[in-house]
Amino acid sequence: MALSATDMSPQALAALLSFYADSGVEELCEEQAIDRFVQSAEIARARARGPRQAPPASAPATGGAEMQRPAPPRVERPGQASAAPATPIPQASQLTIPGEAAFEDSRVRAAGAATIADLRAALDGFTGCNLRHSAKTLVFADGNPEAEVMFIGEAPGREEDIQGAPFVGRAGQLLDRMLAAIGLDRDSAYITNMIPWRPPGNRTPAPHEIELCRPFIERHVTLAAPKIVVMLGNVASKSLLGTEKGILSLRGTWMEYKVGETAIPALPTLHPAYLLRNPAQKRLAWADLLSLRERLDALSAGPGGTSTDAPAPSGD
Repeated sequence: MALSATDMSPQALAALLSFYADSGVEELCEEQAIDRFVQSAEIARARARGPRQAPPASAPATGGAEMQRPAPPRVERPGQASAAPATPIPQASQLTIPGEAAFEDSRVRAAGAATIADLRAALDGFTGCNLRHSAKTLVFADGNPEAEVMFIGEAPGREEDIQGAPFVGRAGQLLDRMLAAIGLDRDSAYITNMIPWRPPGNRTPAPHEIELCRPFIERHVTLAAPKIVVMLGNVASKSLLGTEKGILSLRGTWMEYKVGETAIPALPTLHPAYLLRNPAQKRLAWADLLSLRERLDALSAGPGGTSTDAPAPSGD
């Protein structure tokens, strides 16, 4: 038999809520499914009818069958299925895609950033993306902004949202091991995301959220001026390279990422979070890492030379 909240001790209820939070649950579900299509139609009809008119001041205060009285509270009987309670309608800002003013604001703020510090301040002041209102922190970047290689992921997860730094959860720990395997670390690489705020429940960012944040990531690449950009996963690869191909088709192929008048060598590869779910695909990521190491060595060596600075790759 299912227990209700009133049947649980405060300690057990707190433990359950903590478990849900750790699992990424953002909202509670009702006991019965709600037909949102019917609900939306009812809301639309109510709005079409317009606000109900209050009775004239001269209307009698008492008497008459037409007088409206508050309905008595409904008493649920054992075994009786309860109707799903009405769900509060979210605010309009949560229902609608931001207008052109928000997109223009993102472009103006990004273009006005002369330094990476300016860009972070511009993001701090940007309120056009709804994700910032549900996220705890702005997750900007980590590592060395002067590094030759810049890694761009998708969006922060729960741990990143808590700590305020990208790739610090399980996927980040795997990324650290991947970097170490080819002689890199967070002092020799620069790491950021397409989206600086965590989407609720770690969902995939919506297209308009990506477009709102695009001017900032493009300006970020311009200011960091890396010699190589590595796109981690579908969202970063498809958005920045302007393609509809999936990451399994793109990965391992050197391409050019054009930002302004500059073309930067770009390597799409698999996201560490994807590798955690599909460990057999690590062999593909390892091949991409070896290709990245080879390109970095060529940059270090310069034209016609060989590099002896980088350690030999070590896979596991």
